[in-house]
Amino acid sequence: MAQIKEIQAIMQELRLSATGKVLPKLIQDANTNEVTYGDFILAVMKHEQQARAAKARIRRLNWATLPYQRSLDEFDLSLQAALNQKQMNELRTLNWVDQSYHLILLGPTGVGKTFLSIGLCVEAINKGYSAIFITMGDLIKALKTETISRQSQVRLKRLYKADLIVLDDLMFMALDRQEANLFFHFVNRLYEQTSFIITSNKSPDQWGNVIGDEVITGAILDRMVQKSQVIELVGESYRVTHRQTIFKKP
Repeated sequence: MAQIKEIQAIMQELRLSATGKVLPKLIQDANTNEVTYGDFILAVMKHEQQARAAKARIRRLNWATLPYQRSLDEFDLSLQAALNQKQMNELRTLNWVDQSYHLILLGPTGVGKTFLSIGLCVEAINKGYSAIFITMGDLIKALKTETISRQSQVRLKRLYKADLIVLDDLMFMALDRQEANLFFHFVNRLYEQTSFIITSNKSPDQWGNVIGDEVITGAILDRMVQKSQVIELVGESYRVTHRQTIFKKP
């Protein structure tokens, strides 16, 4: 017992605390199954590896600032004619993230744009990518207060390091010239470095009406649309179709 405690103390010092906590069980299992020294060491290393991976996933999930969590398995393709199972499977591979492609999800309110983007964000996190969800309003606020707000600085620092950014409700609100410039510089900084999932109820050819500056709009479109897949979601509002009621159904 003294020997185990000494090993646990060393493991704690070497930052192998997750495995140190279960060391007695690992030793007991090794003795019961009469495993080789190599197999025992491998079991110890695998346990620590899995513990660190789980911890890292939780950290990435916290940093993602998702409004809620949903899995792609919950997305009902039967209600969405714009996507088939083969296309969904291709999106789930996330090969397009490795190639810095963008996904532009268009459609009216309630057809599942945000649902699908969150599902892809969670999928990316589960596969080890750094993914962050942010609304257009929150992004503009962070960009405008970067020099005076520590919180904005931390948030933007994480965004600049992300593999995937979900930008929700793009062009939902009109931008003044300063905000448009800030947004352009944000997009330009991440050009060819980060993938975006953009949700919007306005098609790219309407973005100029919201930005109000043809030159800036053209520059943003040039960087966003060059390597992108546009998916126009259709159908009835998912929220209305799956609305909840306070009364029991007869």
